[in-house]
Amino acid sequence: MDKQAILTLLSEGEMKVEGQFLAGSNYTFLVVIHWQDKDYPAVYKPVRGEQPLWDFPERTLAHREVAAYLVSEALGWDLVPPTVYRRRAPLGAGSVQWFVEHNPEHHFFHFTPEEKQRLRPVALFDLLTNNADRKGGHILMDAQGHIWLIDQGLCFHVEEKLRTVVWDFAGKPIPEDLLADLQAFVQRLETDEDLSASLSEHLSRAEIRALLRRGKRLLQERVFPAPPPTRRPYPWPPV
Repeated sequence: MDKQAILTLLSEGEMKVEGQFLAGSNYTFLVVIHWQDKDYPAVYKPVRGEQPLWDFPERTLAHREVAAYLVSEALGWDLVPPTVYRRRAPLGAGSVQWFVEHNPEHHFFHFTPEEKQRLRPVALFDLLTNNADRKGGHILMDAQGHIWLIDQGLCFHVEEKLRTVVWDFAGKPIPEDLLADLQAFVQRLETDEDLSASLSEHLSRAEIRALLRRGKRLLQERVFPAPPPTRRPYPWPPV
């Protein structure tokens, strides 16, 4: 199934709650979406189930999930599963994300050294989006070996918030192909009105400006940074 078809069924299909994921502080549900005589699993995060945080605006985490998908697509990296913001859903408005079939025991902390070498786009994506909670269990691999990122609710803060388990490339140069993709993204963010409008549905103007600044800084520095010594650079728990 092509990506546009997936986005359509996530947005318009009949949704039924099947169960709740109990790990995590925010309410997250496994749902089945009925579309054209077939059922498809998805992950639903209603806004009303978001726990208030002192440093992120209330009722914005589902929007940040969608913004992360839009950035992943604009970069051409295909890291975030298709995600939409759905206003009409069983428990109210929230994000709905395509469910990735995977082995839950095979995540970052169980990756081989060779698999971890494939995580440079992940590290750069989290630097760009300012991910404040990149746990090892948020990096999945499907049966075809494709790497997927889930749980992007704590991204895009205007202040530096990066907390991640992926510091493997600290001090190393960012590969040229990733820099080229990032350069194209920065140019699009400055000139593409459609991309700006799409992100504006989910992020504030200040957050989009901060996203642009981070992109330009990464292009200028051209290396993966080291963990900052002045604040906690790792998420808790790490998985």
